[in-house]
Amino acid sequence: MALGGNPVFNGKNFRTAARGDNPAAYGSTVLAGQTVMNQQQLEHLYNQPSAGPAETGRMTFDDVIVKTIATIGMVLVGAAIPAFLLPGLAPLLMIVGLIGGFVLGLVNSFKREPVPALILAYGALEGLFLGGLTMFLERMFPNIAMQALLGTLSVFAVTLLLFKSGKVRATPKAMKTFMIALIGYALFSLVNLGLMVFGVSNDPWGLRTGFEIMGIPLGVLIGVLAIGLAAFALVIDFTSISEGVRNGAPRKYSWTAAFGLTVTLVWLYVEFLRLIAILRGDE
Repeated sequence: MALGGNPVFNGKNFRTAARGDNPAAYGSTVLAGQTVMNQQQLEHLYNQPSAGPAETGRMTFDDVIVKTIATIGMVLVGAAIPAFLLPGLAPLLMIVGLIGGFVLGLVNSFKREPVPALILAYGALEGLFLGGLTMFLERMFPNIAMQALLGTLSVFAVTLLLFKSGKVRATPKAMKTFMIALIGYALFSLVNLGLMVFGVSNDPWGLRTGFEIMGIPLGVLIGVLAIGLAAFALVIDFTSISEGVRNGAPRKYSWTAAFGLTVTLVWLYVEFLRLIAILRGDE
């Protein structure tokens, strides 16, 4: 099983529940004080319809969808503030969203139990960051927001279809390759950020546009790689969620699933923004 690719799904409690090791995940109950049932009570219980996941408090795909929509909705609400309500404060709100979203992202990732309010707050803060960043780039490259959004939705839809068809799976070999590539990408990003912060590179994208390979800017190649990594991260998320539903994880972990999907979708959208901005850099 491919649990562990996304740190959001790597918490001990979610892993235990998703693997079916938690007896509570199956909705087991203890009938205190009731040790004997008469024949009529037994027949009544026998004739009752089988309890589904919703009745036994287990996570379902519907739960994950509803809570993901709610979290993404908070992202959209947050994004509307710097984009439409307070455009003059967009730079400040973007910084607040960046720092706040990062902090709450760490808090939610490492909490033993999901807290819906903190997950929704994370969505709102990420919205502030994405709204401010999008409006900044939109002034330079008109319609970039729509292009990035369409790209994100397209990759999400294609990845989901491929996963459901069984053509894409988070196999151990694929996971190993993914982790190596992800570490390499993270190292490149840190070096690139350091060069920009210390003034070694004056380009807004650092090394991403400072070098070319066969006439293609390095940033374009890195951007395609990053989008591919984010797409495979979605596969890992889908695998973790499927394992959780199949093994009867408690319903509360549908919030963890929603948070994990939101983190990956935010990453995917940002990578599309960056790639499109680099491709349109001569405008």
